[in-house]
Amino acid sequence: MLDEALAEARAAFEEGEVPVGALVVRDGVVLSRAHNRVEGERDPTAHAERLALAEAARASGYERLVGATVYSTVEPCFMCAGAILLARPARLVFGTRDPKFGACGSLADLPRDRRLNHRLAVVEGIRAGECAALLREFFRARRVGRLGVRGGRR
Repeated sequence: MLDEALAEARAAFEEGEVPVGALVVRDGVVLSRAHNRVEGERDPTAHAERLALAEAARASGYERLVGATVYSTVEPCFMCAGAILLARPARLVFGTRDPKFGACGSLADLPRDRRLNHRLAVVEGIRAGECAALLREFFRARRVGRLGVRGGRR
């Protein structure tokens, strides 16, 4: 499934968005897929994970995504980790860590924090090299002016 999330991340790259892609899957069925739309939507909350969660909730007709797995190419930030916890999936799978903003093992570990009322299994490092390389390529292109993206992380 991370290959599909990578396809979403590549679509974000082509749109000048930070290349992060996400999917929500339950019982082998893809409920939603999304990529970053921060620039295009002019919305600082339009991260791939949050957009995928919202669409999956609409598609399933219920805000709780019990039994689902969230796939992301990059470790979710604090906002997305919080949204994932509120949606109540069973598992999070992500590609590469985000040492500057990651809230699922890097700066914090919200999905496994025992102080919270919901925890979920986290699997990390799936296709991490590809996910990290796409991010490096994006930021390299942005530094040399090949992308018309304004500041910000995502």
